[in-house]
Amino acid sequence: MWSTCLALLVCRSLRWPWQPKQLASSTWACYAASAIGYLTGRPAVCLVVSGPGLIHALGGMANANTNCWPVIVIAGSSDRNQETTGAFQEFPQVEACRLYSKFSARPSSLEMIPAVVEKAVRSSIYGRPGACYVDIAGDMVNAKIDRASVRFVSCCPAAPVSQADSREVTKAVELLKTAQRPLIIIGKGAAYARAEREVRELVELTGLPFLPTPMGKGVLPDDHLNCVAAARSRALLQADVVVLLGARLNWILHFGFPPRFSPHVKVIQVDLCAEELNNNVRAASALMGDMRAVVSQLLQTFKSESWRFPSDAEWWATLKEKMVANAHMSKTLVHHSVVLMNYYTAFHHISELLPKDCIIVSEGANTMDIGRTMLLNYLPRHRLDAGTFGTMGVGPGFAIAAAVLEQAQQSSQRVVCVEGDSAFGFSGMEVETMCRYKLPIIIIVINNNGIYSGVDPDTWREMEKMGDMTTIAPPVTLLPEARYEQVMTAFGGRGYLVRTVEELRCALQESLKNAQMPSLLNVLIDPASDRKQQEFPWLTRSNL
Repeated sequence: MWSTCLALLVCRSLRWPWQPKQLASSTWACYAASAIGYLTGRPAVCLVVSGPGLIHALGGMANANTNCWPVIVIAGSSDRNQETTGAFQEFPQVEACRLYSKFSARPSSLEMIPAVVEKAVRSSIYGRPGACYVDIAGDMVNAKIDRASVRFVSCCPAAPVSQADSREVTKAVELLKTAQRPLIIIGKGAAYARAEREVRELVELTGLPFLPTPMGKGVLPDDHLNCVAAARSRALLQADVVVLLGARLNWILHFGFPPRFSPHVKVIQVDLCAEELNNNVRAASALMGDMRAVVSQLLQTFKSESWRFPSDAEWWATLKEKMVANAHMSKTLVHHSVVLMNYYTAFHHISELLPKDCIIVSEGANTMDIGRTMLLNYLPRHRLDAGTFGTMGVGPGFAIAAAVLEQAQQSSQRVVCVEGDSAFGFSGMEVETMCRYKLPIIIIVINNNGIYSGVDPDTWREMEKMGDMTTIAPPVTLLPEARYEQVMTAFGGRGYLVRTVEELRCALQESLKNAQMPSLLNVLIDPASDRKQQEFPWLTRSNL
């Protein structure tokens, strides 16, 4: 009765209510745990073994840190009295994790475990969210202490909320009121902050056009009248004032640099992190603070001044013209008559059948890029993809996390994981986890036999006649018409091989009806299918 075991110390500190789930690899487990952090705003815990197990989790920690998602990683390590002796799986774990986390520490004693775990949780959600690591030495696991000596601490309170400098708010409002071509960019920071109500009110009060980043989709519905995602290139290039709501000027937004942006663009930046302000482009107005609080400040000022961007402005006409042209081009590709489907045909029919409240997980090359434009999101935090780090292999782990969350909340929302065939290869064995826990995830593999493009079976056979395929086959090609659906059926799930529109619609409808087991649709498309031609208007100097 005088002992307190390690598990009790950790669990009391975290107060985590869900049953643990075991994934096939610590890498995918860490991806799943970080996705829970994004979806709930509270960190999930990834428990991994020492040495190689922890090393495999580093990818998930780096991904969480780059995406600004909270996650706690706990790993065992060699006994303290065996350090430097070549102990089993000995590795400088605390030091290694410092590169990929906000906080990395080993409790100095059993008594300190609750305090260290509380600090890890607090660090993961305060300021810019991220990964935190707690190291548990092997000799602590079976150790005993006097319960009275344990330093129990209460759970950390919610992250503090701060507002922006009122002078900067006034400056931002004046910039927007004088703009000829304003644009709001909604990032996943707005989604994480649960600022959807405030952002919607801002957009609808001011009448400003908005553009979501990939995981900013759904903060406002993709079919909202002010959404100009279908004219993304033109909107970015010609905007004279851009408002960043939880979006960073990194590679996803071309750093804010010409030729993707006007060299004269003025940026209004709303961000929680002071270090992020003025990155790459000097902000004309830098609003540091909680997203919901800062957008509320902007709303208050706009309401007092009764200003609205004119709906008949030339800027709206320019954007709508491009949206119509792009929609026409996509429609042409959807109905392009070929033996095998292309990306646009497949996504068109998938989008017609998916429920509006489903969570879409997506990764791949063309699969993710084209899917982002054709698979619409209507609710916040209902899209998960490769993210800021551009990580491949996250799809099944993210899907498992979303499905576990929906299961815990007793929601009827479906999780649909849309994968490129190469992306599926990174972590496809996680279908065993889906089947083990009977998670009704629908995986759709868009199979073009390669990365960006592949070859058809006849061409592959001709290449095989030419000699050694390790030197002949292009490195971006994969085995033609690989039977990915059989991976799912091997573990008891439903698998479908799809070649035609009719087969696609039938298989997806059957999968949506099945809420008991996961399904995988192996959708064979034209290996030569590609994205529609992109517009590069900046090649004409007059556009600048």
